[in-house]
Amino acid sequence: MKPIIGIISRNYYSKTNKKINIVYDDIISSVIKSKGIPIGIPSKEDIYKYLDICNGFILQGGDDIDKHNLKTLKILKEKNIPVLGICLGMQEMFYKNNLIDIPNHHINSLHEININKNSLLYKIIKKDKILVNSRHKSVIINTNRLISAKNKEIIEAIEDSSKKFYLGVQWHPENLYNIDINSKKIFDYFIKICKN
Repeated sequence: MKPIIGIISRNYYSKTNKKINIVYDDIISSVIKSKGIPIGIPSKEDIYKYLDICNGFILQGGDDIDKHNLKTLKILKEKNIPVLGICLGMQEMFYKNNLIDIPNHHINSLHEININKNSLLYKIIKKDKILVNSRHKSVIINTNRLISAKNKEIIEAIEDSSKKFYLGVQWHPENLYNIDINSKKIFDYFIKICKN
């Protein structure tokens, strides 16, 4: 049976200034292509309602830390439920007042990162250098968890190796899924873990 993946939505406003919850289409399609079933979960919902439904969760990119997501992550971590964090999602996973703003950083440009050979990320990708995309306004400057990847300037991936799957990446593999095997591998492995 295909695992069900809860994608935590982000709060935004429409062009007509109506409050909306969004789930990015590239994340939905990446989960489907890697043989998962995606469902959107409103960010303010009580996560306990979904623990018996979902086999794993994804935190998307966005603009600002959502304090409700920090509470949700604490529960998911305590229950050892697989979590994949993307961009802001990674920052929320490992947030301890350790963010700095970096205006005019990478704007969707590809750049090289170095992957820690002792990390889950290396086990998934099996390469110590890959090209990734980025578009973010803040970065984590320090963490007491395993740094899975870095470039010359910033931390690019972090993981908690004591958990079943608790990995955050600063870039957007969902946008590269169709053209980059490394991005596909991340989703494939995550979905595979969520089956078990």
